[in-house]
Amino acid sequence: QLQASGGGLVQAGGSLRLSCTASGFPSGFSFSSYSMGWFRQAPGKERDFVAAMTSSGSFGDYADSVKGRFTISRDNAENTLYLQMNSLKPEDTAAYYCAARRSSLYLRRSEGYVYWGQGTEVTVSS
Repeated sequence: QLQASGGGLVQAGGSLRLSCTASGFPSGFSFSSYSMGWFRQAPGKERDFVAAMTSSGSFGDYADSVKGRFTISRDNAENTLYLQMNSLKPEDTAAYYCAARRSSLYLRRSEGYVYWGQGTEVTVSS
């Protein structure tokens, strides 16, 4: 399973670091074989792409709304994905989900991701 953590309440302009750790998978699961993504869903809205990274960690991609403020990274030795969020805005308030895709290449669409974390709540106050 994917376990997301690190969410919380922060004032606008603040920072948070989300983590997503893969554990409890059947033997043979290789975190480094999966591209990873972060998505978010605000109340009453659809789930949106935030950021994604190739399986090797060599390339990351971002939604325009977070580019320059958020940084995605991963530690394949620790089976962990990160999302560093700086200069947070009230419109970043949402539940954040990590997801794994069985491919070296990521997608910006939620379809194609086979494993999902439970979500971690981020609230940014103005």
